[in-house]
Amino acid sequence: MPTRHIPESSVIADTPAAILEWAARHIEHVGIHQGPRLFAGPGRTATLPCWPRGALEVAAGHGRGAAGRTYDWDRIDRARDQAFGTLAETLTGHPARADDPATAKALHREAIDRWSAEPGRTAADAAHAFRTAAARAEHALF
Repeated sequence: MPTRHIPESSVIADTPAAILEWAARHIEHVGIHQGPRLFAGPGRTATLPCWPRGALEVAAGHGRGAAGRTYDWDRIDRARDQAFGTLAETLTGHPARADDPATAKALHREAIDRWSAEPGRTAADAAHAFRTAAARAEHALF
């Protein structure tokens, strides 16, 4: 069943592929901004960031959990971390070389941020990258 994207939804994706697809739809919905005005403009708040790494956080539930609803945050966080890794590998064309998970996470975030900061980057570029990574993540499950 496909992931349904509604920015206000309290449903939170819990697989890397679903998180990446949700992030693609989020960035298409709010657009992408770079630099000091990152959180400026309609539909953009501190909990709905409009840059690729922020879109992944939103897709993984940052600022979207519903009071009184139970979430498997361990599973969601693992899927989010895998989504970060898959996206970083998609953008760079190679896996992060690190001896420990914390260093790998930092390298993933750095790769995504560096890609995001390139002049002229568009929401369409980001959505395409998310969907390419989602297809890789989906394929990795089989």
